[in-house]
Amino acid sequence: MRATYRVLAGLIAIGVVVQAMAIAVGWFIALKDMDDGLVIDKNWEGNWGHSLHGIVGSMIIPLLALLLLIVSFFAHVQGGVKWALYVFGLVVLQIAFAFAAFALPVVGALHGANALALLAVAGIAARRAAGAPAPAATTESTEATA
Repeated sequence: MRATYRVLAGLIAIGVVVQAMAIAVGWFIALKDMDDGLVIDKNWEGNWGHSLHGIVGSMIIPLLALLLLIVSFFAHVQGGVKWALYVFGLVVLQIAFAFAAFALPVVGALHGANALALLAVAGIAARRAAGAPAPAATTESTEATA
């Protein structure tokens, strides 16, 4: 389970990098297309970069974050549940920022900054899982001596 925790956290971090790459290529394609005469209006649906960004960000990363949170209860990673909760919370916040940015575009800056926080926290969670296992919970019974 520790390996699963580490892989899931690592995949989330990689997913954030894929997100940055997808949105960058999406907008560079759009800029090139506009130079070639494309008109972007309310009916424009984006290109494959925008689609990839949307799919990874709204489906894949949230699913990985939920799986990480579930696995964290069984993985025996020191602080694993706490770090999985941080990751999950940042993913929820990321989605909220994305939707809010459509109404108030300046919130997109928070969406970008939060992505960097998610990358860092997922990386920390993955590294913690590579360390020594957390000590198992033990109950010490005290015996009265006669």
